[in-house]
Amino acid sequence: MLEYSMLYPRTTPSRRAIAMNGMWKFHLDEKGEGEQSGWNDGIPGDDMIPVPASFQDFYTDKDIREFAGDVWYETEIFVPGEWEGKAIWLRFGAATHRAAVYVNGMKLAEHEGGFLPFVADMTEIVRYNANNKVVVRVNNELTETNIPCGKTITLADGKKMNKPYFDFFNYSGLQRTVHLMAVPKEAVYDFDLTYKLCGADAEITYSVKTTGEHPVSLTLYDAEGGIAAQAEGHEGVLHVHDAHLWQVRNAYLYRLVIQITDDTQIVDEYEQEIGIRTVEVKDTQILLNGSPVYLRGFGKHEDSDVVGRGFNIGVMKRDFELMKWIGANSFRTSHYPYSEEIYQMADREGFLIIDEVPAVGLFESMMNFAEASTGKKTAFFEKETTPVLLKAHLKAVEEMIIRDKNHPCVVAWSLLNEPETTNEAAVPYFKEIFDRALELDPQKRPRTFALIMNSRPDTCRCYQFSDIVALNRYYGWYVSGGYEIADAEMMFRKEMDGWAALNLNKPFIFTEYGADTLGSEHKLPSVMWSQEYQDEYLKMTHGVFDAYDFVKGEQIWNFADFQTTEGILRVNGNKKGVFTRQRQPKDVAYLLKDRWESLPLDYKK
Repeated sequence: MLEYSMLYPRTTPSRRAIAMNGMWKFHLDEKGEGEQSGWNDGIPGDDMIPVPASFQDFYTDKDIREFAGDVWYETEIFVPGEWEGKAIWLRFGAATHRAAVYVNGMKLAEHEGGFLPFVADMTEIVRYNANNKVVVRVNNELTETNIPCGKTITLADGKKMNKPYFDFFNYSGLQRTVHLMAVPKEAVYDFDLTYKLCGADAEITYSVKTTGEHPVSLTLYDAEGGIAAQAEGHEGVLHVHDAHLWQVRNAYLYRLVIQITDDTQIVDEYEQEIGIRTVEVKDTQILLNGSPVYLRGFGKHEDSDVVGRGFNIGVMKRDFELMKWIGANSFRTSHYPYSEEIYQMADREGFLIIDEVPAVGLFESMMNFAEASTGKKTAFFEKETTPVLLKAHLKAVEEMIIRDKNHPCVVAWSLLNEPETTNEAAVPYFKEIFDRALELDPQKRPRTFALIMNSRPDTCRCYQFSDIVALNRYYGWYVSGGYEIADAEMMFRKEMDGWAALNLNKPFIFTEYGADTLGSEHKLPSVMWSQEYQDEYLKMTHGVFDAYDFVKGEQIWNFADFQTTEGILRVNGNKKGVFTRQRQPKDVAYLLKDRWESLPLDYKK
């Protein structure tokens, strides 16, 4: 069912899509008894919870916030009789980390992977003009055979606990919109687009996949609603005269309408906004429409008060306004693909996205941020379970690229974050992941992964796979912080000299750098955690960036403070945010605003 899960739900003349957001019944399965006790026919209790949202932060009970295991959701959906004859689907934007879906007591779908969509096809068992009972079992336990990686332990009191190998809270549940859909039996289920610029004109080469044999036609509308190009056939070329290009922070979107027709009757119609642009890496340059681009922006998280990782349309709007205010032009979807609505917003606002698969925690450490520069080795890719992990990883890459490949905002794929690369066993694993990404993407976007501090020019065995070398570096914070910052700068420059000596002829970007800072803390002279130290840290770091011509981007960690697992090195979460979790600026926001607004788009061209 992969092919049916990736197109965003839309209502068109032939399709219906209704968001099932609202209050659903909710129950923890503390004894692991739901399956045997028949909860697929209806869950016990009368507690209600919002969907979409993470379940953890609504309650005052710590056992609920830390719960590891199955949680169950239930709702009733009314399916109109006029939908009979169509395929009836339930599409889940995400269920973290794995789910089983039951409708009217019958299991219709299972999916593993917590940040990408899947579909439950209820066509054969749906009751028309009546309510249908939907029950969903969601499991949030962490393993080493699924991404993101971690493990689940049992405490002395018998309760299970998630132990992530990553530094963000394991929010989970039905965190994105659930849609009820009616789609024609013969339908568009996928399409590929590639772009070629021909002077003032453009060619869009397309391929449309459908479930039948009837003719296909495409119409491209400009922003004013005029017809910019037309074509017929499952494959072909749209010729666009005087094309408006999609540019950084200056987005122009066309509307592509794809129709399946039977004589004069429309069998199916699907539409999507698209942007005409090319992206490539040439030598040390990142080129958009053939022109150099210097990335400035953030690593982010889908994270906000109360709803956790749940999609929040208001928070999304605020985040984009803050990114525009500060002069950013890009962000990485650390450390998982985000809600589809965020990509649609980036398409409209002209932001560049490095789209990251949930491959985080591929380094066995409960405090990977603290052990990132210690040289620790865990032989992560030598485990007996590695083939199972690789299979899950490849599936997530496939689902991400098929979902996001037609967004103009997506300019690169990040295929892992901070994996262990100091062992030769990682090499064949990486090769398979990177080869598959290239094969799947019709636009052949650049591929990258974020290198942990242990992965240096003399120790990393895998940097050669990256088209863009992405570094996560914390010299001056985890390494030689505070008054030792002079030593930190020396070590930082020494490492960069080592990369320069390799003559890779590739662009480098910094996908993480930063210092934890309490918004309330001021101290003169500075100390670590104060606003003043965050300023000093950034001035040193920016000086290093500016000293190397092959550095072509900076994405600070993090856009906003975010929740993590509790611990003595975290004060109610990670405080590296340029903005607080409530989306208010720290002092350093003004330093970044001054810098980013002064940098030309083609800085270091």
